[in-house]
Amino acid sequence: MPNQLTKCGHRRKDRKLTNITEPQQAVKIVRPQNSLNGLVIVSGSKSLSNRALLLAALSSSTTELTGCLVSDDTIYMAQSLRKMGVEISELNADKIIIKSSGRLSAPSEPLFVGNAGTAARFLTAAVALADGVVVVDGDEDMQKRPIMPLVDALNRLGIKASSATGCPPVTVEGSSNADLMTEIEIDGGLSSQYVSALMMMAPRLKNGLKITISGDAKIGGFGYVEITRKMMQEFGAEVSTAGGNSWQVMAGQYGRAEYVVEPDYSSCTYIWGANALSGGELVADNIDVGITAQPDAKSKALFDQFPNMPSVIDGEQMQDAVPALAVVAAFNNVPVRFVGIANLRVKECDRIEVIAAGLNAIKTGLATVEGDDLIVHSDPNLQADGAENRIDTARDHRIAMSFALAGIRLDGMVIENPKCVEKTFPNFWEVMAEVGLKAEAV
Repeated sequence: MPNQLTKCGHRRKDRKLTNITEPQQAVKIVRPQNSLNGLVIVSGSKSLSNRALLLAALSSSTTELTGCLVSDDTIYMAQSLRKMGVEISELNADKIIIKSSGRLSAPSEPLFVGNAGTAARFLTAAVALADGVVVVDGDEDMQKRPIMPLVDALNRLGIKASSATGCPPVTVEGSSNADLMTEIEIDGGLSSQYVSALMMMAPRLKNGLKITISGDAKIGGFGYVEITRKMMQEFGAEVSTAGGNSWQVMAGQYGRAEYVVEPDYSSCTYIWGANALSGGELVADNIDVGITAQPDAKSKALFDQFPNMPSVIDGEQMQDAVPALAVVAAFNNVPVRFVGIANLRVKECDRIEVIAAGLNAIKTGLATVEGDDLIVHSDPNLQADGAENRIDTARDHRIAMSFALAGIRLDGMVIENPKCVEKTFPNFWEVMAEVGLKAEAV
C-alpha cells in the first residue's frame, strides 16, 4: 500500500523548485529507479476557484471559501476583484473571506490577468455591471487568445465593448442600470468560457438573460458550462437549461455564507499518468471520480487501460487531459488518434502542434497532425533519438507537467520554462519529487 503522504497546494508561500535555483530556465528529469508511490492530496480546481471568487464577489454578503486553489490564475482574479471594490482576504486553501455589496466599481487602471483565460473571459462580462470604462488585459500570450465572440455578444446585448485585435485587451463601457436585451445567441465553438461568462453576470441584469448557442456547433467543454450552472444555483441563482444549448437565467441576487471548492481533476491527470507509466501505487487521495462533474475525471478510465489504451480517444469533453494522455500514449501498445480536440489550438498555446513537436523531439515521427487530429505512433519499447530530449513548453503549464511524465521511462528529458506550472499547480515539482520523480536545474 502507499506509504507516503504528500500534501499538494494547500498554502501559497515562496516556493522553489526542488534542487533548482534561479534563474529557472529548464529542468532535467531524473529518471526514477523505482516505481512512484504515495498519497497525493489534490488542491482545489482552478476553474471552480475562479468561478467561486467571482460568484462571491457578485454576492451581497460575506462568503467564506475553503479549498480554493492558490495559483497565478486565482491570484490574478482576486487582484482584479479587489481593484473593483471587493474585500478579499489573503488567498489560502484553508479559508478566504470575501465581503461584497454585490456591486463592482470601475477601477482606475486596467485589470491585468496574466495568461488566465478564465479570469479574462469571466471578467470581460462581469465588468459590464460596473459603472464606467474597464479595460481587461493580459500578458503577451493572453493577447493572442481569442475573445471576439464574447465581445460581439456583449455589443448585441447593448453593452459597448471593443477589441482591436479580437484578443485582449478588451475595453468595456459598463452600466449597472442599463436596459439590455433579454436574449442573446453566442458562438460557443471556441470556448465554453464565453457562455459561462455571460451566465454568471446574468442574474445581476434587470430582466435576466436567455443564452443560446448559435447554429448547430457543439460546444467544447460543455461539462464546464454545467459546472457553472450548478455553482450559480448553489450561490442562489435561478438557472434552467433546455436541450443542452440554451440557458435561462432569472434576475436575482447571489448569496452564500460558505462554499467548498472541489479538488482539481485536471491536476489528477498527471498523477494518473505517472501511475500508469511507473506501475506504482500513486494515489490521488481526496477525490471521487464517481460524483464530480469535472470533465477531466473521465480520463482516469483511459489512463487505467494503459498500456492498452484505445486506438481512438475523443478528447472533446476532457480537453485539459489530452496533453498527459498523449504523452502516456507514446508508450502504449497501439497507436492512438486523438479527435475532437480542435479547441486545443486556442488554449495557452496551440497544444496540438506543441504536443506533436514535443513528442517528435523525443523521437522523429512519434507524432503527426492530420487536420485537427493528433496521432501518436505509440511504441511500448520507445527509445529516444538522442541523449537529451529538450521540450519547448511554449510557457504552457500543461505541456510542462505532461512531458515531465516521459522522464519516468526515458533518460534525458529536459523541460523548458518549468515555472509555468505555477499557473495551476504551483508545487508540482515538489509533489513529484516527494513521490520519486525529481527535477534538477540545467
